[in-house]
Amino acid sequence: MSWDSLLPTPIPVPGSKPLVTLRDAGNLIQKLPKSQVVLPAWRAATEALMLAAEDRGPLMHAEVGLRKALHPREPVYDPNRKDPHWGRRKLARDQ
Repeated sequence: MSWDSLLPTPIPVPGSKPLVTLRDAGNLIQKLPKSQVVLPAWRAATEALMLAAEDRGPLMHAEVGLRKALHPREPVYDPNRKDPHWGRRKLARDQ
């Protein structure tokens, strides 16, 4: 494969045109600030992208890595949430 290989599906990028080829993704990663490139999600995406471009890995891994790096999920903290007590038995004395 080459850097001009098409990704399985275009990846939308906030504030930019969607990523269609491996070259588009590589150019995006090169433009990122160093503080963002060193994050684990971006490092994994970069490695998967290079493996796909060198024909040593599947394109799908590169696509998934890029999607996870571009759109990270942040844990939602709800202070009112009560954890379930699965598996705890209620004793007669506790009722």
